[in-house]
Amino acid sequence: MIAALTLLLVFQLAGEVIARALALPIPGPVIGMALLFLALLIRGGPGEELRQTSGQLLQHLSLLFVPAGTGIVIYGDRIAAEWLPLLVALFLSTFLALAVTALVLKALTHRRTKPTTEAGR
Repeated sequence: MIAALTLLLVFQLAGEVIARALALPIPGPVIGMALLFLALLIRGGPGEELRQTSGQLLQHLSLLFVPAGTGIVIYGDRIAAEWLPLLVALFLSTFLALAVTALVLKALTHRRTKPTTEAGR
């Protein structure tokens, strides 16, 4: 388990280093996750130890929300004072995520059905 956790943390660290060195607007852990995904694609998938460790982490995922809940409690006054901009940002970002997902799905479905219609001609 220690080796698998070390592997996950090394990729997260690599992502952080890349994000900070290149001043990217993408969080380091996201870059690290993409790098891990690429490494697993090249390797042919995760090993059994990484599979078990990630399963254990996912079982206890709710613990990772404790810091966010603490932040809400600590900054409750500020959130109460700025509730409208936060609510607008929440709704706009949700709508934008849904719209982008729908457009990507539409494009991919159109792209997937297009060759079959041409092959039938």
